[in-house]
Amino acid sequence: MGFLKEFKEFAVKGNVMDLAVGVIIGGAFGKIVTSIVNDVIMPIVSAIIGTPDFTNMYVVLKGEAPDGAPLAAARGVDGNVIFAYGSFITEVINFTLLALCVFIMVKGINQLRKKEAAAAEPEPAGPPAPTQEDLLAEIRDLLKNQGK
Repeated sequence: MGFLKEFKEFAVKGNVMDLAVGVIIGGAFGKIVTSIVNDVIMPIVSAIIGTPDFTNMYVVLKGEAPDGAPLAAARGVDGNVIFAYGSFITEVINFTLLALCVFIMVKGINQLRKKEAAAAEPEPAGPPAPTQEDLLAEIRDLLKNQGK
């Protein structure tokens, strides 16, 4: 029974729940970045270099493939050894954009935390306010000096 109790304490801890939420949001965020790469950036890059799709960029190292055949067709031929560098380029772009987005988010969060920390810091205390006794003593001394 001790094992189940320990597992329950572990699973219910806030850190585990935060991690689960982070993984779910990260998966959704990854889909957004993939869509940005495939639907926005890759068409622009393809228009510039004249290639319709990076994923179909490959070199046949062994065997033969018809000219202009898609990657799937070239891989479907028995004995072909394919160097599919286009897929790698796409994944590098995906990673770079994902890393850039995460960097921008973390930088923004850090700036917000700095502002919150600066707002939470108390104002530096000035000299202590004089007590009632100090004020009375000062008035007494001023009256004494006036009489001289």
